[in-house]
Amino acid sequence: MARQTRQQRRARRAQQQPALAGGSPPPPPPAVRPVASGDSRPEPRKPAAGQEERHAPGSRTVRFIQEAYGELKKVEWPSQRGVVSGTAVVLIACVIVGTFLYLNDALWKYVVQHVLLK
Repeated sequence: MARQTRQQRRARRAQQQPALAGGSPPPPPPAVRPVASGDSRPEPRKPAAGQEERHAPGSRTVRFIQEAYGELKKVEWPSQRGVVSGTAVVLIACVIVGTFLYLNDALWKYVVQHVLLK
């Protein structure tokens, strides 16, 4: 069963709400033709069997570098203050977790040596 589109859900709600309020229901919405795949873009061409796509030597590397550079321009880099505060938080968390693990290890070492092995 295909999922309803947003437009179909809104139309159904619009029909139900006036009926609940005691008013006359509005006329039915126009029929909506469902889209099979949900994507109207054409599929990219695939090479025929036994053939490979041809690219200029190094073109994939150049394209990768261009796309990586474009993505790096979109990044919102933290300020020096943000880096310092983030580093401090990580170091403090490491000290807390390390202390907890050390104390837990010491406790279980005592339990094993003095309770379970006696």
